Amino acid sequence: MKIEKIVVACSFLSCGIAQAQQTAPNVIYILMDDLGYGDLQCYGQQKIETPNIDNLRAQGMKFTQHYSGSPVSAPSRCVLMTGQHSGHAQIRGNDELPARGAVSNYDSMYVHKELEGQYPLKAGTMTLGRMMQQAGYVTGCFGKWGLGYPGSEGAPEKQGFDLFFGYNCQRQSHTYYPPFLYENEKRVYLKNSVTNPHTEKLDEGADPYNPASYAKFTQKEYADDLIFDRLIRFVDKHKDVPFFVMWTTPLPHVSLQAPERWVNYYVRKFGDEKPYLSERDYLPCRYPHATYAAMVSYFDELVGKLVEKLKAEGLYENTLIVFTSDNGPTFNGGTDSPWFNSGGLFRSEYGWGKCFLHEGGIRVPAIYTWPGKIASGSESHHICSAQDVMPTLAQLVHTVCPPTDGISFLPTLLGREQEQQEHEFLYWEFPELDGEKAVRWGKWKGLLKNIKKGNTEIMLFDLENDIREEYNVADKHPDIVRRMEEMMEESTILPENKRFRM
Repeated sequence: MKIEKIVVACSFLSCGIAQAQQTAPNVIYILMDDLGYGDLQCYGQQKIETPNIDNLRAQGMKFTQHYSGSPVSAPSRCVLMTGQHSGHAQIRGNDELPARGAVSNYDSMYVHKELEGQYPLKAGTMTLGRMMQQAGYVTGCFGKWGLGYPGSEGAPEKQGFDLFFGYNCQRQSHTYYPPFLYENEKRVYLKNSVTNPHTEKLDEGADPYNPASYAKFTQKEYADDLIFDRLIRFVDKHKDVPFFVMWTTPLPHVSLQAPERWVNYYVRKFGDEKPYLSERDYLPCRYPHATYAAMVSYFDELVGKLVEKLKAEGLYENTLIVFTSDNGPTFNGGTDSPWFNSGGLFRSEYGWGKCFLHEGGIRVPAIYTWPGKIASGSESHHICSAQDVMPTLAQLVHTVCPPTDGISFLPTLLGREQEQQEHEFLYWEFPELDGEKAVRWGKWKGLLKNIKKGNTEIMLFDLENDIREEYNVADKHPDIVRRMEEMMEESTILPENKRFRM
């Protein structure tokens, strides 16, 4: 049986959820980049401090089985934006469109904007932004885009957002001191020089233990300061009308760069450490552990400031705040996911976190807060994914949802679990590296790896008894494996982009 296509009716009353509010709720969707399931204190983190995000959790609902749409950035965002899982989505991998020319040359991108950006969404795609516009919302996206280069039909201002401010191109976001950001299609030049975060090294002869040796990697304008300022200005300008904000920060994606005061805080907490010297790509960093923690805590501080702004304007009680991540923790650029236990319950070293369909790569933290509507301190084990966000928000704001692969989990948010529909199964595919497919079916997880190498043997894991996916029990349950083969076959259509084919 194919995954059911859901069309959501428009009113709370007709859905049996709740009486419609006189004032439509604002929605702020916060999406971090490469934040692991275990990187927050409220998900078990012991070293990084996240009091403001933890406070959102204390006032709202924590999900324990929420999944991203993909284990890497652009396809994960595509699933979230369209409600189509990765077997149906337009974008299934990070396609940088290399046929255009020197897309990895930062000097060339500075001169030729046509080298920026990624494979675009099609014109007229029904995105979250467009759906919310049609429901009467003013829409803004602040942070990283990655779903269409400047001038393409996939650019954010052509995909349902009244205002975009941030990085159009995810390669540009590999440094937090970029030479420019974008306001819609207009470049906003910063007081930073062009740097290539993949080739810059310490000066020859520089002492790697001297912090002064890293001074050239810190420039004048830190991008996330500017992005947050634009977000706050957007909220202030539109505080009298319903607004939908997507805050798609690049934090804590590498390169490792953070405000000095936060780095110093964690240097005092962790003590001295071995420098990172670009052994696994991205910029060098004197204090890699301290800087990664600083990036997370700095963003946590911004979350706290946003909540203060909402409360000061009398908006907090009528705002749904969502906090989550686009995929699991990374393995490069000086990060040390095992040291932080960034995967939480799951393994997070290379092969298990970002870029892979193990739980550590796609199960992410998810917190939903809406004072007076979502029970404080509540927790849900409902199995859901990024594809479910569009129908959930459609039900929330009384609009018709386009056909998706998702199922609204608004009943769960509002404490009416008896009305909650469930997926028969969830499906993912990822064409990069050696190619993978995965199915979550109740307690069972099926994983097919090395597809491009000709492998056809599905591994099977019992997540109730083996949450770290360490024991393949496929030989003991051939009937379940056969059914998962059918699920994988029926859940995919051939993508138009040949780079996404396996």
